[in-house]
Amino acid sequence: MIADILIDALRAAILITGMVVMMMLMIESLNISSDGRFFSRLKGSKFRQIVLSALLGWIPGCMGGFASVSLFSHGMISFGALVAMLIATMGDEAFVMLTLFPGKALLISAVCLVVGILVGVIIDCLGPRLGIKPYVLKACGHMEVHEEDRHGEAPKGRCKRSFTWKRALLLAGIALYIAALALGLLEHDAEPDIKHGFNILSEDWMNVLFAGLSVIMLAVAAIGTDHFVEDHLWNHVIARHAAKIFAWTFGVLILLGFVTEVFDIGSWISSNTSLMILLATLIGIIPESGPHLIFVTLFATGVVPFPVLIASSISQDGHASLPLLAESKGAFLRAKAINCAVALIVGFIAMI
Repeated sequence: MIADILIDALRAAILITGMVVMMMLMIESLNISSDGRFFSRLKGSKFRQIVLSALLGWIPGCMGGFASVSLFSHGMISFGALVAMLIATMGDEAFVMLTLFPGKALLISAVCLVVGILVGVIIDCLGPRLGIKPYVLKACGHMEVHEEDRHGEAPKGRCKRSFTWKRALLLAGIALYIAALALGLLEHDAEPDIKHGFNILSEDWMNVLFAGLSVIMLAVAAIGTDHFVEDHLWNHVIARHAAKIFAWTFGVLILLGFVTEVFDIGSWISSNTSLMILLATLIGIIPESGPHLIFVTLFATGVVPFPVLIASSISQDGHASLPLLAESKGAFLRAKAINCAVALIVGFIAMI
């Protein structure tokens, strides 16, 4: 049992860390190659940030959520936009819901999207007027475009391309990640059930998508200048983020694996129906795809009503908040507190 939990947690942590790092590398590359213009319009409109982030979260699976967290950690979107994404996303359980009850799944997804945008607007646009100071992540800061990166302005000798140890490790790491995806080494053996949420329905197409993205980044790392590879890809993304994201993800998944083995959460919940909405909201705090599957299954079998599922859908965000937890504990706690409050409000309104 212990070995299975550790192996599943390790596979999931490598898969999630690789996905987040690849998107961070891609965002960094797009920003530098466009001389900072790619995200300039996004930074100029908070409403645009909120809508874009919510739409990213609306995409089934955790991919859009990872992208939104990456943008937030680089100062490209606001805290309200981040909260909008966390409310709109339902993680990998969205695929299960679309399979079991597509009509109601689309309704829940639409509600989460609209509520996410509204809450994001309240936080960013109305919050300052109400004396609420916006939360700003300081851990990473804004992505910088150096003089060496600007087209036609790089000092002589700064455009050289040599096979440094940082470039070698970066190429090796990306190549190994591609191989692991291609060979299915990061896939999980366990089938999804009410107790475990390890195997995700989105896994196949997400693996193909991220393998393709990884191939692109492999080429970028191979042909980029020494300054770009070392200062931006390595120092800014790999050295600052990769190990921290992996450590937190791996640790949390191990803890959750042991908890779900010891406690029969499904039976415990079903015996306390009067507290379902509150319980669904609190369990939604757990930063993993899996616990929410309990409520999806119970709803599909008629055990819990619609308000419980909508509260759970708003509160939980799959794996999307795991990299956020690694980047900033303060942002994670504030965002989850807002999510829980909104989930309770919407859940009890739906019950009425």
